[in-house]
Amino acid sequence: MANIYELMPMLQGDELAYIQNVIKDMSDDQARLFAGVYNARRKDPQLILLLAVVGFVGIAGIHRFVLGQVGMGILYILTGGLCFIGTIVDLVNHKRLAFEHNAMVALEVTKIAKS
Repeated sequence: MANIYELMPMLQGDELAYIQNVIKDMSDDQARLFAGVYNARRKDPQLILLLAVVGFVGIAGIHRFVLGQVGMGILYILTGGLCFIGTIVDLVNHKRLAFEHNAMVALEVTKIAKS
């Protein structure tokens, strides 16, 4: 099994544990392929936080577009971040939003790596 810290040193907390579980049954080559594709597609929680802050003072919903949630992004733009309440909630929950997105990405990339 490949060393997760060498392949993806930026992972922390729940995401690290989740990815370790995902790649535990992969060969070294599959894990390297997974790491390369996953690193290119994952979203950093700090980026989501930054974009939510930009949305709070500028155009709301940018972070939702980056997460692939186009419908929510449009809703946030049209409602001013649901009257700023949704944007404030997203500021608090930025790590959860990034983790949920990255977990979906990991499942998609797992299919690629194992094929």
